Amino acid sequence: MLTLQVIKDNPDFVISRLAVKGFDGRAVITEILEIDAERRRLQAKCDSDANELKKLSESIASLMKGGQKEEAQKVKEKVAEIKGATKGLQDRLEECRAKQTELLLTVPNLPNATVPEGLTADDNVVELTGGPMPELPADALPHWDLAKKYGLIDFELGVKVTGAGFPFYIGKGARLQRALIQFFLDSAVEAGYTEVEPPYVVNAASGYGTGQLPDKEGQMYHVTQDDLYLIPTAEVPVTNIYRDVIIPAAELPKRNCAYSPCWRREAGSYGKDVRGLNRLHQFDKVEIVRIEKPEDSYAALEEMKDHVRGLLEKLGLPWHILRLCGGDMSFTSAITFDFEVWSAAQKRWLEVSSVSNFETYQANRLKCRYRDTDKKIHLCHTLNGSALALPRIMAALLENNQTPEGIKVPECLRKYTGFDIIS
Repeated sequence: MLTLQVIKDNPDFVISRLAVKGFDGRAVITEILEIDAERRRLQAKCDSDANELKKLSESIASLMKGGQKEEAQKVKEKVAEIKGATKGLQDRLEECRAKQTELLLTVPNLPNATVPEGLTADDNVVELTGGPMPELPADALPHWDLAKKYGLIDFELGVKVTGAGFPFYIGKGARLQRALIQFFLDSAVEAGYTEVEPPYVVNAASGYGTGQLPDKEGQMYHVTQDDLYLIPTAEVPVTNIYRDVIIPAAELPKRNCAYSPCWRREAGSYGKDVRGLNRLHQFDKVEIVRIEKPEDSYAALEEMKDHVRGLLEKLGLPWHILRLCGGDMSFTSAITFDFEVWSAAQKRWLEVSSVSNFETYQANRLKCRYRDTDKKIHLCHTLNGSALALPRIMAALLENNQTPEGIKVPECLRKYTGFDIIS
């Protein structure tokens, strides 16, 4: 969440930046500041009362020592009176603190100055394009037909066993899936990321730490009996490694990668754009996560973008990078770049990665901090990105590489699959 100091320093600036995300923040920012003023008044009164109580307690001891019992009793009564009043003040102070935090959690992150204005995906800006565009015949098949033709993915079986959005990968389809995971993990490790295998369920504190809660409860699968959540991305458990941690500056940056299955309800998804692998409730993904000093985080963001782009180039997929406009960004992000690949048979772009810098927004929730060489404590910047999400990569690979002889496997995957064509 935003730090209170950022809001207090320049509330009009905060309101204007929130508007870039399509968020009208004037009322909530005004309320936060009003509550803060009351909180400070109450805190000053509590501090004053505590100081008076200390002096009175000292005087009681002095009076008792001098045999002035009646005077001491009067002071004790005064102490009891102040303590009773202070208890009410402290209760109100806690209410103010709780309400202030509650309101802060409703305020999105401020978009970076380079985020374009706009409210929908139509306002996103294409920053860079690359990769060879495939030329397929007019009768080229979409991936769901290719999956059936070659026995790679069984969508109907997934519906039978679980429901829509939970496919079975079969035979060479399962092997290709596993090859992609291993290729993405190996590439991340080679780039200097430390691999971790996280839990696939998290507690509510972890969801709040990275901003999935309270913003995205409807998208998360909740194990109500245990009050645990199936992760929507490995970002959640991996970033929470550093919750309530003060990192020595010399140990930064922290760079981790993780494979995980991911679960998202994707409520309201329907139609041809979600057919096949285009949108699933369970899918596999490799995530990269970085914890950085603020002055280094935007250089780190460029490194992460280069890493994702390199994966797409090795896979031979046509790609472009979108700089998301304010209205199409997530609640928690300060800046996001989406990577999309061209699906030749569907003739549409498919999102396969989002790479984001959250600046101090997540770190403030997480209390993820670092200690500099002067022993001062500062909030870190957190970043993450998909490197990569598998379903739409699989869809594009199947469609773009179809030939009369079968589906060609990209060279970078063949050492993992053990075959170079699916026929």
